[in-house]
Amino acid sequence: MRRLFMIGMLCGVIITAAVTYVFAIPGNNNYWRSEIWKRGGAAWTADKDGHIGWEWRIQAVPDSPPKKPVVVPSSQTKVRAEQL
Repeated sequence: MRRLFMIGMLCGVIITAAVTYVFAIPGNNNYWRSEIWKRGGAAWTADKDGHIGWEWRIQAVPDSPPKKPVVVPSSQTKVRAEQL
């Protein structure tokens, strides 16, 4: 009985440590806070039906600079449209 209790306690400690490592440490890390801030900021939101979710407050800023628009040259051949 005592061994079963100790195994249960050990599993509880391991699960608690895993949850802390996965959720709490990145949430308190200044690197991730600065990344969220640089990309426009995000926040927890709740709609009128009570659904809770994570949402970007503005459009996220991409890592790469925007590409120049591509200009396609017009075709030199004449295209004739046939009316039906």
